[in-house]
Amino acid sequence: MSTDAASWQTANQAALLAALSPVFAALRRHIGEPESIDPGTQFAPLLDPPSAIDRLPAIFGLSPFESAVLLLCAGVELDGRFAEACAIAQGDPRKCYATFGLALAALPDAHWSALSRNRPLRHWRLVEMLPGDTLASAPLRIDERILHLLAGVESSDERLDGLIAAMPPAYWQSPPSWIADAAAFAARALAAPGSRVLLTGRSAGDRAVAAAEALRRNGLRPYVLQAADIPVATFERTALARQWSREARLVEAGLCVQLADAAETRPLLGLLAQIDVPVLVESDENVVPAGLAAVRVAVPSPSAAERRAIWADSIGPLAARINGALDAVADQFNLDTSAIYSVSASLALQDAETDDDGLGRAAWRIGRAHARRSLEQLARRIEPKADWDSLVLPEAQTRTLRQIAMHVRNRITVLERWGFAARYSRGLGVTALFSGASGTGKTMAAEVLAHTLDLDLFQIDLAGLVSKYIGETEKNLRRVFDAAEDSGAILLFDEADALFGKRSEVKDSHDRYANLEVSYLLQRMEAYRGLAILTTNMRHAIDPAFLRRLRFLVEFPFPDVAERARIWQRVLPAATPQANLDPIRLAQLGVAGGVIRNIAMHAAFLAADAAEPVRMSHMLAAARTEYAKLERPLGRAETAGWI
Repeated sequence: MSTDAASWQTANQAALLAALSPVFAALRRHIGEPESIDPGTQFAPLLDPPSAIDRLPAIFGLSPFESAVLLLCAGVELDGRFAEACAIAQGDPRKCYATFGLALAALPDAHWSALSRNRPLRHWRLVEMLPGDTLASAPLRIDERILHLLAGVESSDERLDGLIAAMPPAYWQSPPSWIADAAAFAARALAAPGSRVLLTGRSAGDRAVAAAEALRRNGLRPYVLQAADIPVATFERTALARQWSREARLVEAGLCVQLADAAETRPLLGLLAQIDVPVLVESDENVVPAGLAAVRVAVPSPSAAERRAIWADSIGPLAARINGALDAVADQFNLDTSAIYSVSASLALQDAETDDDGLGRAAWRIGRAHARRSLEQLARRIEPKADWDSLVLPEAQTRTLRQIAMHVRNRITVLERWGFAARYSRGLGVTALFSGASGTGKTMAAEVLAHTLDLDLFQIDLAGLVSKYIGETEKNLRRVFDAAEDSGAILLFDEADALFGKRSEVKDSHDRYANLEVSYLLQRMEAYRGLAILTTNMRHAIDPAFLRRLRFLVEFPFPDVAERARIWQRVLPAATPQANLDPIRLAQLGVAGGVIRNIAMHAAFLAADAAEPVRMSHMLAAARTEYAKLERPLGRAETAGWI
């Protein structure tokens, strides 16, 4: 039967004293003093788990002499009589420390090989050799971590602090089935001495849970190291490998190395080559370390049905109140298990008086905030404020935009529940091309869709993703789409002309790789679970073969006079004071909606500065400024009758 912690510590100290007693007796014999062994320390108690002094020789393969040397060094730190006896033995009151020479002379079963760097005492740094004249006369000091262990004091190796840490506990008692199955397979692979396992998958949270579970199934405490923190310098990496191998034996621990980038592979391989205990490496499925000899285990992503089950379990009684909304949240936001429990914890903090609809909206809002985090580092999020009333377009374009919203809203129903995704492998993503001159409403239309669907809108500068280096453009695009998968956000790729063009005829290697980049973008758009929109000012420059792969094509025409008048009627907020503004006359300006908004805002500032309502005179002054920016003359015909 195992002993409780307090009783074990007391018994462990008794066992240590019992082990120190014969070493001290041998030291006294060496200096010619009569032996004096305390009868109460001659017999070590039997402990479950065993005492530290009983475990160490078995863990590190210490000979009886090496165990005695370790105890001699411990005695110097713990008992002043040891230090005094050492000083007497060496004939110098300043030499109150242990040395190999003293141990060889005083302790039984002595052997010179104990001094070797390849033997446990020095290899595992159980004792440290301080500077001295010779190997035998150099002062010996027990390692602080080992001393605390012998004394039964909770401690850790300070050389590992900040690098390797215990993995935090999960939110649940046992992981979901798809994680548990992967963990069980990984655990079997880890059972072999010095084994290596590569755990891959899309969700970092689920990979971490599977890694911790695999280590626990082998009776190991799970610890984690970021591959980015592995030292580049060889001697530092060697020290880390040895320190961890020692710590792993001391506390029966297993290590999970989290690999975030393929560039971290080389230091990782160098570290693994020097660690002789099992190690588990976990990485994204797209970050595979080349050259790693390991059993590969994939952690699958949960299906929508499995996510719904986790949501229901994590929310508990609240699930019944927001049943319909819960399905929508689970379908839309591809969160991993840890994130779902985190969102559920936030949802539980909602006001107790919140009604069912309010809880559903809160679940959607919190889930969306969690799902967007990784994408916010790669793209600019636009807060959608425009609605259908803000958009002035011909009926045909408006109808197409509403159809886009319909496709996004019913995507899960048609593809997953009605089986289209199981039958077809291509063209499942909702893709669109918005073409038209600047200011005709392409970005506003994307805002309207995001506002209607209650989704995030991220604007991505496609020109900034295109690289002259082969493969870099695809890598940049992959990062964006991978980060967006969790949220299903609307992706607005600006400046499609930077990548698209009439390149069906391959004339050189540049054209061939450009076509590959376009094909990769379209492939990711077609597979994306949200809405992906491309914008261009020059649709004619895009090859028809590429256009056929897009589901929706929306041409944003330059607004006619009637449409411009409607834009002018809506451009000023209701709270803006205005006097004698004439939308019909303002519509004489031959500009698109974006320019109209700029003129209206500048006019509002002019009016505010004059402490007046917005008048036609302010509009005229603002129009002159805007036309100067456009390097266009402002003709009298456009402003006739304004003032």
